Amino acid sequence: MKLSSHRLMNSPTPTPPTATPPPAGLARYAGIYGAFLRNGLVREMGFKINFLLWIVVELLWFTLQLVFMAVIYRHTERIASWTQWQVVLLVGTNHLIQQLFTALFMNNCVKLSENVRTGMLDFLLLMPVNARFLISLRHVDFGAFVNAASAVAVMVYAAGRLHLTPTLPQLAGFSLLLLVGLSVHYSVMYILACISFWTVRAQGIVWGYYNLFQLARLPDEAFRGTFRAVFTFAVPVLLVTNVPVKLLIDKLSSPLEIVWLVGLSAAVFVLSEVFWRWSVRHYASASS
Repeated sequence: MKLSSHRLMNSPTPTPPTATPPPAGLARYAGIYGAFLRNGLVREMGFKINFLLWIVVELLWFTLQLVFMAVIYRHTERIASWTQWQVVLLVGTNHLIQQLFTALFMNNCVKLSENVRTGMLDFLLLMPVNARFLISLRHVDFGAFVNAASAVAVMVYAAGRLHLTPTLPQLAGFSLLLLVGLSVHYSVMYILACISFWTVRAQGIVWGYYNLFQLARLPDEAFRGTFRAVFTFAVPVLLVTNVPVKLLIDKLSSPLEIVWLVGLSAAVFVLSEVFWRWSVRHYASASS
């Protein structure tokens, strides 16, 4: 008994297993978004006919836009100073931005109203993850990525007809401006979606802004006066598409157009965050 006690007293104390530290911020959110992508793909494959039909519908709509431009150019050589293939490049770029927005953000902005109405927002606000991240990125539309690829194909073809040989800085600038424009649309749409905290249903407002995307398939030079000012500065749908294409085809009247688009993107994003936080502070939950 003495020997056993001595051994017990002198034996090393077992160390508890070290807990695995949680992944760092960016890695954690990347993992969460990866789960969103997997869930989205499973959901799309569960309704394959619906998935294919939406792709076909969007392709037909894109084709009609191109046919519409072809009809216009049968009666004129230019819209303002833009030739036919420059406008086709513009239409393709607008469709690309629209489809990327649809893939990443559109369904999420529309569902914010439903989340407020049904009380699902209560659950999202309690999750140990940034609530805006969850609300903005939970649902991914994979069909829109397919349609975005068709827009890229049209853009490449139009660039070939224009004999464009963009430099690497031009391509990089074009790509960055596409992301900046996408950010503008997302921020404006998120502000409009947050109106649902007071109106309960804001889908009509959100879809109304989405339909304004169609204005951006035309050159900003085709508009004049108050109309052009409103849709360039107040509702910047013209700015978002025209500036990247102008950079690619050397039509920028001034570098200030790029500065204005980038500055607007930052300002609208900050405004959307302020409005979102203010809206949540005034949210009383669906159960109250």
